[in-house]
Amino acid sequence: MKCVTYGPFPEGFPRSLIEDFRQIRATGFQAIRLFEMPSIDLLDAAAMAGLSVFGGLKWAHGVNFIAEPEHIYRARVSLAESLKSIAAHPALAGVYVANEIPAELVRWIGAEKVREAIEDIISLGNSLAPHLLFAYANYPSTEYLEPENADFTAFNVYLEKENEFRSYLPRLHHVAGDRPLVISEFGLDSRRNGEQKQADLLGWGIRAMNDEGVAGLTIYAWSDRWWNADQEVLDWDFGLMDRNGDEKLALASVQENLLVGNIVEKIPLVSVVVCTRNGSSRISNCLRAISRMVGHFETIVVDDGSRDGTAEIVGRDFPWVRLLRLKPSGLSVARNAGAAVAQGEIIAYTDDDCEPDREWIVRLCREFTRGAWDAVGGPNLSPRSLTRTAALMSVADGSPTHVMLTDLEAEHLAGCNLAIKASAFRQIGGFDVQFQTAGDDVDFCWRLSDAGLRMGFAATAFVWHHRRTTFSGYLRQQRGYGKAEALLVRKHPHRFHRGQSASWKGFVYQGGPMRALASSVIYYGIMGTAGYQSGTSGMQPKRPIEEMFRFAGDQWIVDSCSMIAATLRRWARERGSYDVRSSLKKPQKNKTAKEKKSVRCVTSDEFTLWSEEGHQRVFYLDALHQQGWQRGGVNDAYDVKRGDQEIIMATELTSGIGKRTWVRCYGITRDEVIKLIAATPLG
Repeated sequence: MKCVTYGPFPEGFPRSLIEDFRQIRATGFQAIRLFEMPSIDLLDAAAMAGLSVFGGLKWAHGVNFIAEPEHIYRARVSLAESLKSIAAHPALAGVYVANEIPAELVRWIGAEKVREAIEDIISLGNSLAPHLLFAYANYPSTEYLEPENADFTAFNVYLEKENEFRSYLPRLHHVAGDRPLVISEFGLDSRRNGEQKQADLLGWGIRAMNDEGVAGLTIYAWSDRWWNADQEVLDWDFGLMDRNGDEKLALASVQENLLVGNIVEKIPLVSVVVCTRNGSSRISNCLRAISRMVGHFETIVVDDGSRDGTAEIVGRDFPWVRLLRLKPSGLSVARNAGAAVAQGEIIAYTDDDCEPDREWIVRLCREFTRGAWDAVGGPNLSPRSLTRTAALMSVADGSPTHVMLTDLEAEHLAGCNLAIKASAFRQIGGFDVQFQTAGDDVDFCWRLSDAGLRMGFAATAFVWHHRRTTFSGYLRQQRGYGKAEALLVRKHPHRFHRGQSASWKGFVYQGGPMRALASSVIYYGIMGTAGYQSGTSGMQPKRPIEEMFRFAGDQWIVDSCSMIAATLRRWARERGSYDVRSSLKKPQKNKTAKEKKSVRCVTSDEFTLWSEEGHQRVFYLDALHQQGWQRGGVNDAYDVKRGDQEIIMATELTSGIGKRTWVRCYGITRDEVIKLIAATPLG
């Protein structure tokens, strides 16, 4: 998706929508993003020019809408009324339900409450217009605020250094989880930086977003004209067109880079190895997907003793595939057999129930060149489910996944999406043949790490991985995983806690978008002023149930299946590793969420301060700091503290000079706080 923001403009501008839209389309854009809901006339003009439109729901999301719920009610009514008249228009592609809710307000209200409010509006939109895309335009200051039910992850990012921007995009892919990543704003003010710098930045920015595999990009903005807070903004110029409607240098730079497609870099020969047993119902889809891939590769299918005609299908329908036929020997033997005949410098493994993306090996190889990696892998994503049972099983615990040490370095890579240098494969002796159905990739990655070899991660080198579609199939799979874990316990006892599964140093990926939960620790910066604020926990949130299959009680079913599966895995693991359990480390006691949180004072007060002069939270906090109050730490949910007394503030984002600031205090009353502020010269 190649998009540019458009408006809002002062009255009487632009002179002609259709002329603007035709020029936007000729520049190479496919869509426009608005900050208000579109009119029928605008949609008609967009359709004539061949543009899609993303509307923006305009409501008071910069105020304390939890304390004053009428704002959310009005937002819901506004969305419903707008969709009633325009939802069926072919030019309308989606709606952003809000844009950059202020970080200090999110912190004051509580991230979970704010996120739930966003999700509520998205749910309404999905129920009224399920064919449209709904998202929230997030930004780095509330990285932890991703709504669970958005159709894609959208981030407004303004970074002026190319290396910093390129480094941040892989992180956003992790924040997005399984879903696509869209950069919903990216630009530079030419008034302060000059037209040439703006043009250069937009050029390398588009190339970076293309290289890093974002699903959509949005340039901010089409014109320097901008109407905001009931007045025209005259002190910055982000547009590709100036205020007189003339082209700026940035327009040619954007056009040149938008019209350049993906460049397939020269890559070494890759040997794609697919191991299968009785995969006649799956192998054709897998190989058809591989046939559509770009790059320099050979394909090897290892048939591990199939009895259902799998080999015959491969030989008949896919003559370009090298076929090896083995007696039933197990997955690791099959993978080693494929590697033994591979001619490529890199061996890339996937499974017969996977369908690699068109650019799978290109993006794997690109990651090899960017870092000193010996192995590289990527995500395995669940395709859209066809039945309710399949939808529930796709989000239950126990799916193959990766574990990340950093945004780029992995601790574990799933065997269904794993590429390794042939030299590194030989160095560690390939896969251990005792692992016949599962656990082979875990052992393989641990031995890679023990040998001093490193694993990288390519967030956009993905495969579609079909999960089990029945309860019985899922539970059989989980029992098999438990048996494999028993072998792992015997071989790697130091990597397990007593009675528990493997102990990971890194962050376990579970497919859901990164969002603040009750147990999350959020980095706010001093007094919540950090430009990049993120939440941390030991495990990523789980992927949500698909909206069309989400019914009351479904989450209970998923949780119950996950609990039964965990019991089966543990039973199979302990039954098979009984003789070594005594050597395992005792589990460390984890502090509960209540133990981790500091105990606040019982007495609290909540009120607002109004300033006709436009004083904001920093003004008041500086006054308290002069009175001896200490600033909170980077993870604290308060701004200033004195003894057992704590205060947090948030100023609403509204038009006009006057500002309202919300204050919550613990261990001190409203009147005492006001007296303290008034007692300083600053106050």
